[in-house]
Amino acid sequence: MRVFVDTNVLVYLFDADEPAKQQRARDVVSELMRAGSLVLSAQVLSELYVTVTRKLACPLEPESALRAVADLAVYPVVAIDAALVQRAAARSAAEQVAYWDALILEAAVESGADVVYSEDLQHGRAYQGVSVVDPFAA
Repeated sequence: MRVFVDTNVLVYLFDADEPAKQQRARDVVSELMRAGSLVLSAQVLSELYVTVTRKLACPLEPESALRAVADLAVYPVVAIDAALVQRAAARSAAEQVAYWDALILEAAVESGADVVYSEDLQHGRAYQGVSVVDPFAA
């Protein structure tokens, strides 16, 4: 099973202000890494870098964030190309979802993922055979 992980889940790996979510994110991501089922996109890696260096209460130094991105980049990463952007724009308009969320969904579909782990998308909803799971839901 392939699991696409949204940026918000990865950010918690580095967010000491949310210890319960940090531990849950560590458990989830570690298991996906061990199983070889983790899938990401260039968008996710980009957003992760920006968020952990600029938006956390205790931001990471750029070198540490770059190391984290490099460590994650060894797993399958969906490239963002013109076709993916067009599909995301169409999904955004048709399904009334934010463009960036639509881009996550399209990357997940492109990757062949069965599941998207995300705190932002609707838990339990399916998009083209890809189910959304909030790993922090009770």
